[in-house]
Amino acid sequence: MIRPYRSVLYLPASNARALEKARGLPVDAVILDLEDAVAPAEKPAARDALAAALGLDWGRRARLVRINGLDTEWGEADARALAKGPDGVLIPKVGSPADLDRAAGLIPDTPLWAMMETVAGMLNATAIAAHPRLAGMVMGTNDLGHELGIRPRADRRGVMTSLGLCLLAARAHGRVILDGVYNAFRDEAGLLAECAQGRDLGFDGKTLIHPAQIGPANTVFGPSAGEIDLARRQIAAFAEAEAEGRGVAVLDGRIVENLHVETARRTLALAEAIAAGQG
Repeated sequence: MIRPYRSVLYLPASNARALEKARGLPVDAVILDLEDAVAPAEKPAARDALAAALGLDWGRRARLVRINGLDTEWGEADARALAKGPDGVLIPKVGSPADLDRAAGLIPDTPLWAMMETVAGMLNATAIAAHPRLAGMVMGTNDLGHELGIRPRADRRGVMTSLGLCLLAARAHGRVILDGVYNAFRDEAGLLAECAQGRDLGFDGKTLIHPAQIGPANTVFGPSAGEIDLARRQIAAFAEAEAEGRGVAVLDGRIVENLHVETARRTLALAEAIAAGQG
């Protein structure tokens, strides 16, 4: 069954109130963060609190935990403590498959996710996506932009090559891929525009920094009523054409081939998964 990742909210693992509130938010997934969102002095306590929080009922929300880098004093302890709790462990600053190999040795069963936020990671995106333990990739556009030395632009021209490389890699190997965050969390119009750009590029969803961003991300990355209706009609039209011995159908003046039917079925499966989560 398809699992939706329209909206994926970062939460500091040190904030117990935020973790409790998140269990009632209409978000598809959470990234429970032990890295950037937690001060060094709070990291051991946050790790212990998070391990307990993972035992609570999170409904259908996917629970990813971003650990500290394995080159830090906290990373290995994070990996060992949380190996069996979450739905995935997000490894920061993955630059090559070797970074995932090291994590895999510490986390034997839980799916791995890769933060794609370094120049090395962009150049090795295909090899990273091919790693047998990898489930998904998360764009870290803030860190990537800093390393590239680009100026922020509404059209994200400076990171567009990197976004494309990671999208190609993820699709080649069947991985989930999430777009980076939009920093101006009070700018709904800007968020909607960037979500639409990410959706049209091919991302599965958007990582978020504030609960106010959940609704717009869910709307943009979820299939609309019109798209659901079209998907159903495409499937019906193609089935009718097949029954008549034809390999293609015509609907609303457009050709419908098998590839369109596959897309339509994915659209309906996503809509059903979203509806099940809301229920």
